[in-house]
Amino acid sequence: MKTNTDKMVAEIDLKEDALYVIKNGALTKVTAKQFGQDLIIWKNGQVLDIDRSERIRIEGQEVL
Repeated sequence: MKTNTDKMVAEIDLKEDALYVIKNGALTKVTAKQFGQDLIIWKNGQVLDIDRSERIRIEGQEVL
């Protein structure tokens, strides 16, 4: 990601999976994780928080 603060322009790689949040001219990149979900909390039309939870996939393990 390249940014030019003079022109308020950012260049991003469209081949990369990510979420970008722009708030008050600042760019925040949220990268992908293997499993889970991201919940975006809005307040007055702006992103306030991102609540991230992670899921653990259990495969091929014996249940005790």
